[in-house]
Amino acid sequence: QVQLVESGGGVVQAGGSLRLSCEASGLTFGKFALGWFRQAPGKDYEFVAAINWRGASTYYGAFAKGRFTISRENAKNTVYLQMNNLRPEDTAVYFCAAQDGGDYFLRYSYEYWGQGTQVTVSS
Repeated sequence: QVQLVESGGGVVQAGGSLRLSCEASGLTFGKFALGWFRQAPGKDYEFVAAINWRGASTYYGAFAKGRFTISRENAKNTVYLQMNNLRPEDTAVYFCAAQDGGDYFLRYSYEYWGQGTQVTVSS
């Protein structure tokens, strides 16, 4: 049984930072690309960032470039999302997801999903 468990969300003031973690189990972690998506209230899922299976290539949504950093630690079956200079519009539930081949930017490419962690940025 595959499980992805996010942690690290919370409430932070604008300009602050958070580091999200997602620990996976039940899959061969090193063979999967990992991604982060977010969903704000009343809005569709939005691509945040992705990292390939080796960690050699990373991809970001336009709003995330220069502020967010995705990384992975295969020995710990964990992917991270470091978020700096947070803005109120970053408020959303953040999900991690895993895929075994496909377009990194498309939600439907990802086979496995976590339950999400809430990030709230106050102004």
